[in-house]
Amino acid sequence: MKVRCGLMTATEAAKTLGVSRKTYYKWEQRGMEGLLEGVENQPTDRPEAAPEQVLREQFEREREELQRRNEQLQQKLDLKDLVLQAERQERSKKK
Repeated sequence: MKVRCGLMTATEAAKTLGVSRKTYYKWEQRGMEGLLEGVENQPTDRPEAAPEQVLREQFEREREELQRRNEQLQQKLDLKDLVLQAERQERSKKK
């Protein structure tokens, strides 16, 4: 940057970096290309979802979780019913 601003010569910059002027110019070119690439608009990895899509996905996840919990509770109730039924049968056999 100092060379580009006129604060240093290419020869001085090359000497400071410990390389030849030819290598300095190669590095300068690569550096400028890198800077330009860095300021270009880059595509994002994932397009932003529309708010309604985000809400729909959240609703679907919650619905699936509630359905799973409901099934678990139903299984617990079924087990309790079986236990109660077995206890009643045991009591009736003792009488």
